[in-house]
Amino acid sequence: MTSGLSILIPVYNCAVGELIRALLDQSAHWPGPVEILLLDDFSGEDVRQLNRPLGSLPGVHYRELPHNVGRAAIRNQLAAAARHEWLLLLDNDSQLPDHQFLARYAAARSQAAVLIGGTAYEAAPPADPGLYLRWHYGWAREARAAAVRQATPYAQLTINNALIRSDVFRRFPLDERLSGYGHEDTKFGAELATAGISVLHLDNPVIHDGLEPAAIFLAKSEQAVRNLAHVYRENGLGTDSRLLQMARRLQRLGAAPAARLALGAAAPALRRQLLSPQPKLRAFDLLKLHWLLRELAG
Repeated sequence: MTSGLSILIPVYNCAVGELIRALLDQSAHWPGPVEILLLDDFSGEDVRQLNRPLGSLPGVHYRELPHNVGRAAIRNQLAAAARHEWLLLLDNDSQLPDHQFLARYAAARSQAAVLIGGTAYEAAPPADPGLYLRWHYGWAREARAAAVRQATPYAQLTINNALIRSDVFRRFPLDERLSGYGHEDTKFGAELATAGISVLHLDNPVIHDGLEPAAIFLAKSEQAVRNLAHVYRENGLGTDSRLLQMARRLQRLGAAPAARLALGAAAPALRRQLLSPQPKLRAFDLLKLHWLLRELAG
């Protein structure tokens, strides 16, 4: 294994040519060899046709899976195939912020075994009102400065845009039992904390370019809540989540059954509000609390 960089990108129904060419343009900023591994998680044939030619670019390796394996499993497969000391995990709907993205990671890599660059969003809201909820949530809840994230480094860890030493990732692979979307990084962060693995947050964000329509985002968020309930029941994790803290507080007060009934009755109205042109994150918080109380009661 060399001291190079393996960039790992799981692909699902997303054309990634722009991202790959931007990474290739910056590859000289990494002081060692760079490879880009693309693994398609059973996308539609139209998307595969767009991405297949990328495998002919120098340093790019492209493969397709015969069936969908999910977010955790595909990242584990990519890490197993990587040849280099450092792994850069990126989502396929990311865009680089400028021409110094890899240079900033290269300069900081000696400071920690895990470096988290963060996520940013376009300054202007999307023209399509159906995408506003995802943009609004991203700006309000996900686009945090490194200093804020570093205050609770393991709780603020996200797998997208993470530079990780390969030996660390292989020691703590992602939990493939967490199907669908969300919280595979919660267990990963907790394992790093227990093992005392150093984590450094940087102001080196990627731009989240793949805004989902509100209905799809709500469905993915509900899956994430199910995963949160799972890691809490199975491993006692996620207790730094404000959502889980609220649910546990209601349980301690004996108010969880009443809250579950009230929020269940309000859920259709909350969903309608979130699908409207002016969604409110307070409604989103209440809907997620409804989902979590329901899961914890099961």
